[in-house]
Amino acid sequence: MIQTDMDFDIRADKLREECGVFGMYDLDGRDVASTIYYGLFALQHRGQESCGIAVSDTEGPKGQVRAHKGMGLCSEVFNGEVMEKLHGNIGVGHVRYSTAGSSTRENAQPLVLNYIKGTLALAHNGNLVNAPALRRELEYSGAIFQTTIDSEVIAYHIARARVHQPTVEKAVEEAMKKLSGAYSLVIMSPRKLIGARDPQGFRPLCIGKRDNAYILASETCALETIGAELVRDVEPGEIVTITREGGISSNRSLCPADPAKEARCVFEYIYFARPDSVFDGVSVYHARKQAGRFLAMDSPVEADLVVGVPESGISAALGYAEASGIPYGTAFVKNSYVGRTFIKPKQSSRESAVRVKLNVLRESVNGKRVVMIDDSIVRGTTSDLIVNMLREAGAKEVHVRISAPPFLHPCYFGTDIPSEDQLIAHNRTVEDIRRIIEADSLAYLRLDRLSQMAGGLPVCAACFDGRYPVDPPAEDIRGSYER
Repeated sequence: MIQTDMDFDIRADKLREECGVFGMYDLDGRDVASTIYYGLFALQHRGQESCGIAVSDTEGPKGQVRAHKGMGLCSEVFNGEVMEKLHGNIGVGHVRYSTAGSSTRENAQPLVLNYIKGTLALAHNGNLVNAPALRRELEYSGAIFQTTIDSEVIAYHIARARVHQPTVEKAVEEAMKKLSGAYSLVIMSPRKLIGARDPQGFRPLCIGKRDNAYILASETCALETIGAELVRDVEPGEIVTITREGGISSNRSLCPADPAKEARCVFEYIYFARPDSVFDGVSVYHARKQAGRFLAMDSPVEADLVVGVPESGISAALGYAEASGIPYGTAFVKNSYVGRTFIKPKQSSRESAVRVKLNVLRESVNGKRVVMIDDSIVRGTTSDLIVNMLREAGAKEVHVRISAPPFLHPCYFGTDIPSEDQLIAHNRTVEDIRRIIEADSLAYLRLDRLSQMAGGLPVCAACFDGRYPVDPPAEDIRGSYER
């Protein structure tokens, strides 16, 4: 077994998604904080910078919210003493990776607002493209912001609309009419749990049920973790309200009349979501295997072994092996104990590579022609290292297949795709990239395969083709909303 000095965080050259949300309302009055914690634990892959939980008791003093949040993983932020204080039968939780707004405790969620109509706790997944304009509008009317995230803009607009609306869900509807971009919301009011999804359906949101408790979550894997059953997905543009009296009620007034206008983030299927999740009725595992099959059909090569780069490359590699008839094998051993750290290397040290994350099994690849499947090449700062790792372990040939098209454009909807000049595919041909990563051959998934991979659902592929389903902002809003 050969260990190389690859960057400790293989995800340095991977994309990250903004966050995950989880909400629960136990109609029998049992505490929900511990279940929310385990739900967030299942969603930890969606964000490792900060997390938080806010709970309330629907039978207790109206508007009394107990909350705790902090920087770090769920296991670092929460302990037994903290959890003991979080009593309540309704609550929301959040895990965060920042793509807009700096990484600070102030920007951790859920956000808890006290306003004239009571309290709101809000957790948000996604990015608004018109957040700066909405923020300035509020600032000029006297609003004072405590954070730099667009989630606070959403919360303010809901609170402001609630003053003139009969219910909080109607206030959410009015606020949504002003929002443009990606958002899946879970909102706790004193007696209601509300979920909302933008009309394009960029980010996932589903409804679950366990005994007499209802759950809202970013992914179905979180429902499985807590032993809940999937009820259904929240539809693009839909607002769902969960109450003790009515169970689940729905407002579909903002759902697009033409389903073709929906635009799910295709990278949820390619990389973000856990493989055991189901997104709008399509298995993520099946979608990734299908991408591998398409690669085998469209970009075949003679080889002895198919391997996948952990984690999301593995499912695609299985699909490639099945379609090509080339045996699948394990080439990489991942060090599971090397995780997130607050002390991150500079970009220069990433590129020089301090490799401790992956080992290569020499016995698996030595003397063989290898097809290596990965989910993407962003900057290209790790792909050449992985190819060289395989060669150092004795691979005769290394043929790289990518289960996504080349990244050519930035994303404004909650994915941290860098500026175009940092993308390896910008102004380069596939052959140029092949030479840079020193592979024997290189092929990407075809653009027309993306919707097929996602079960025929309409998807957003703007990062590949530049066709944004919502007009992008005139100013680059990514990184921070601070002016």
